[in-house]
Amino acid sequence: MAKRHHLIRVGPGTVWDVLADGHRYAEWVVGTSESHPVRGQWPRTGAAIRYEIRLGPLRLDNETVVRHCEEGGRLELEAHAGVLGTARIDIELRPWGEHCLVIVDEHPLRGAGGRLHNVGFEALIQLRHRTMLARLAKLCEAEAQTPGSGRRRPLGQVTVGPEADGAGHA
Repeated sequence: MAKRHHLIRVGPGTVWDVLADGHRYAEWVVGTSESHPVRGQWPRTGAAIRYEIRLGPLRLDNETVVRHCEEGGRLELEAHAGVLGTARIDIELRPWGEHCLVIVDEHPLRGAGGRLHNVGFEALIQLRHRTMLARLAKLCEAEAQTPGSGRRRPLGQVTVGPEADGAGHA
């Protein structure tokens, strides 16, 4: 299992707000782009987002499904990558003083990823996680520095009324 942790210099609430906004998935997950809702209300259990992975000229449409959600503290995902198979990704947020310790634990479940899983594959996942967590930290810390940034609404949720401009809380 590839397990990595990173201390982000904001509170867990700020980190959760970024994780809970599926539109921002491609901003911090390495290799993804253009995430959008497929079903459910992200990040509730059973909700899914679709995104594209680009490998040179090759473009793969993939989907990630929420398998378990503890609002504000834990998000367990199953990433479907076509012929590459599926992977379980567990993201845990722990308060660490006034900051947030983010722990990511990923391992292949099915398909080629599971069959080809070895020490070299683990090393690649570790490199990916290092970059991914650094991106998440940068995004969260910038969010905390932006006055009035507020929480973005989760995918699939419609906001009406005075907060319909997206600046309000969902």
